Amino acid sequence: MLLRKEHIDGDGLIGIGKITDNHQALLLSLPQSQQRAAEEYVSKMRSERRVIEWLTTRVLLFELLGEEKMIDNRPDGRPFLIDGSYKISISHTKDYAAVLLHKQHSVGIDVETISGRVSKLADKFISENEYIDHSQQVIHQLLHWSAKETMFKMMEESEIDFKEHLHIHPFNPERKGVFQANESKTPQQKTFQIHYEVLPDAVLTWAVDR
Repeated sequence: MLLRKEHIDGDGLIGIGKITDNHQALLLSLPQSQQRAAEEYVSKMRSERRVIEWLTTRVLLFELLGEEKMIDNRPDGRPFLIDGSYKISISHTKDYAAVLLHKQHSVGIDVETISGRVSKLADKFISENEYIDHSQQVIHQLLHWSAKETMFKMMEESEIDFKEHLHIHPFNPERKGVFQANESKTPQQKTFQIHYEVLPDAVLTWAVDR
């Protein structure tokens, strides 16, 4: 399940996991004290995909920390740990789940499967002022989308327009690196350092809101 565990930024921790469709195996991978409640909870979900994602996230968190933690969601859907021990951000895609934790600062993480479909939607979230390297268009566009998802998860704001309010500074994609981005939705107009990685079949972005 857990493919990679990485300590970042002092008090931060990233976990990347492979998603399995084995519902029962995921349940049995949870702490024993959580299994019955988890089974009852997911039995009310209509989407099997949602069940798999919900269970995968909790198994990944347990494998990442080696101790029991309970995740809940705020009214806007943002996740939090009930004991308040870490700030948390979660992402899922076709084959991967990702969790980012930090003891002090808000965090955002996003993982996206590489697909040419992003090019059909690019004009909805990339502004005319943002730079795209057309020699690697799909990857660059997908990193823009993923980075803006990461920013959105750190901002406790509603009605954020990815094209109007979130801005990626020019960069040329490598296999791994950091680029800057900023938001113009709030009076603070924060700047973020977006860390990214291009995997064989997905892209990953994450940031810590300092």
